[in-house]
Amino acid sequence: MEVIHESSECHLPQYLAFGNTVKARHGLIVALVLVIHGLLLGWIAAANCPVSDEIGHLPAGLSHWQLGTFDLYRVNPPLMRMIAAIPLLIVNPKTDWSSISEDPWDRAEFTVGERFVEINGSATFWLFTLGRWAQIPVSIFGGWICYRWSKDLYGDCAGLIALVLWCFCPNILAWGAMITPDLGATVFGVAAGYSFWRWLKAPTWTAAIVSGLGLGLAELSKSTWIVLFFIWPALWMVWRFTAWREQPKPRATQLVCILLLGIYLLNLAYGFEGSFQPLNSFNFISSSLRGATTEFEAGNRFRDHWIGGIPVPLPANYLRGIDIQRGDFERGKWAYLGGTHKFRGWYHYYLYAFAVKIPLGTLCLFAYAAVATAIRRQSSPGWKDQIVLLVPPLLVFLLVSSQIGLNRHFRYVLPVLPFLYVFISQVASVVEINRVIPRSICLACIASTIIGSLSVYPHSISYFNLAAGGPRGGPNHLLDSNIDWGQDLLELRRFVACHPDVRPLRLSYFGDLNPRLAGIEFEQIPRLHDRGDWSRAPKLKAGWYAISVNHLFGYYYHGPTGPDYRCFLQFTPDHMAGYSIYIYHITPEKQIRLNDTIRRLAD
Repeated sequence: MEVIHESSECHLPQYLAFGNTVKARHGLIVALVLVIHGLLLGWIAAANCPVSDEIGHLPAGLSHWQLGTFDLYRVNPPLMRMIAAIPLLIVNPKTDWSSISEDPWDRAEFTVGERFVEINGSATFWLFTLGRWAQIPVSIFGGWICYRWSKDLYGDCAGLIALVLWCFCPNILAWGAMITPDLGATVFGVAAGYSFWRWLKAPTWTAAIVSGLGLGLAELSKSTWIVLFFIWPALWMVWRFTAWREQPKPRATQLVCILLLGIYLLNLAYGFEGSFQPLNSFNFISSSLRGATTEFEAGNRFRDHWIGGIPVPLPANYLRGIDIQRGDFERGKWAYLGGTHKFRGWYHYYLYAFAVKIPLGTLCLFAYAAVATAIRRQSSPGWKDQIVLLVPPLLVFLLVSSQIGLNRHFRYVLPVLPFLYVFISQVASVVEINRVIPRSICLACIASTIIGSLSVYPHSISYFNLAAGGPRGGPNHLLDSNIDWGQDLLELRRFVACHPDVRPLRLSYFGDLNPRLAGIEFEQIPRLHDRGDWSRAPKLKAGWYAISVNHLFGYYYHGPTGPDYRCFLQFTPDHMAGYSIYIYHITPEKQIRLNDTIRRLAD
């Protein structure tokens, strides 16, 4: 016995040294993947042109810092645009705030944004690059949260799988380099979920405070997460009343503290601007809140009701933003899905979008994880862990899907993805076993996700999986920000610089920036129809044409009277700027065919 004991003591330092080496290598891999993710985002931020909503978001974020008000872009909470505007406080660009208005119908952020671009000129591209770079640490933090939650649930290997899925996801790369609230909602939403789960597992006051801070950040990222104030008490009840006798039970007092701290942080970030006003003091524009008034008349259905006297524990512009967003959903807009234009949309829009915008390797891994959970494999954690992980993203997905008045942007369900990646990471149990075929399939799925994403990089916003036909087949399924948001203008500039024979260039561009700001000289392609009447269409000339995908497929952005150049689809584009601007060289022979097609449409 003594010999054995001495031997074990002799080898113990070696075992500890080996364990420390493994941990060090593991940490190095995590750091390396996160650094690569940051570098990928950095290049996309510099390569892509400022897109539609960004032009409003960045100056709005700067206005919050400089003016201390939150009137601009009140439809979304201010956190991400304020982060993006931090470098501008040092650079100090030119600004003009004269268009700011308190009119609930006025979306002054776009007027201010257009003026911001106008007075800063070509420096606009650098300013937006700085703003995008400022957001990169947020996306890196999101990758780390995915890694930690998966590691805590399923082990080290699972943590690496979730991290890789996050860092190489084409949708995370696309919106991690855009100044919109979607990346922030995604990151701070999963961070809040992780902190709440840790509190349920170990209900200390420290964990409760961290959870409350996470809730506040989630609310400041996007108002979609207001659902957490209803979801978390329900999850707490499930967790508390199903706990075994020896398990710690999270206390109601701590839950109340979490919710109050989240509300406090939300109000604090707004500087308590209009907080705790009576409900009947607001003028609403959505029919849900304004009551029985005419469509373009503000009102308040609670004005003569006792509820109207209750103080609202939210910043005024936060509540007004929810009202504006609700009004957009009620009025409805045109949508596009699978080649069909429709006023208002489809309940299955985002389910369809998931099927075409998520890499096939990721979808296969999700299918395996779902089956493994359904048959209650021993390797999966407790069911309570699963509901805390899955219920919030599921309800967010159902909530967004129910708003068919605005079916346009896959990014609206981006907050679902990190929860999905943590759930998928349980396939680590297959990777770690010695069965060659299952292990090889899982590794192949992970590899295909990485390769598929990088194959379209840095044009990640236009990513579609192979089943959808890739980015070239994407317009047959989805349009708008899912493939073309004006991001490839700088790519078009590079093409024109390398092809001096492309003169004159005739252009129809979807973005909000004037292409001449990027140094592109062009002629505007004439409109081919007037409110659907093709009889007045001018004859097109031979030469070079560059057309944004949304215009090429006749996207009903503002209605069926928008630019429509579907007649060009009979030709294969000669070149492409990214995947959102198709470039055609119309020869005299093609010119005849093109004008014949237009004439037939007129008849």
